[in-house]
Amino acid sequence: METAETGQAGIEKTENAFFNLALIDVRLPDMEGIELLTKLHENKPKTRKIIVTGYPTLQNAVSAVNRGADAYVLKPFDVEKILLTIKDQLKKQVEDKKFSEEKIAEFIETRVRELNAETIVSNSK
Repeated sequence: METAETGQAGIEKTENAFFNLALIDVRLPDMEGIELLTKLHENKPKTRKIIVTGYPTLQNAVSAVNRGADAYVLKPFDVEKILLTIKDQLKKQVEDKKFSEEKIAEFIETRVRELNAETIVSNSK
């Protein structure tokens, strides 16, 4: 686990390492959390991103979801609730990876069958 005091520090840390999850406050000293969310979503789409705010508005929630937030948590938060949200997001990340791997395997199997069929057709000519 690592922390970053600013959005820029968070961006720099993610340039050199993969993080499964990022808790992003809406208000950061150097940028809005939504801006950091957008940058992380573009550069690290597999990282689960949870927006944390003490200033909830419908506009903030919609903006966060539209820009790639996986969850939106209000402060002050119950520790058990945030831990459950984190656990759920990490579980979804594992499920997404498994689904992606299954899709890749399915594609490869289908492509091998197609190539074998093409070889059989070519050899019979």
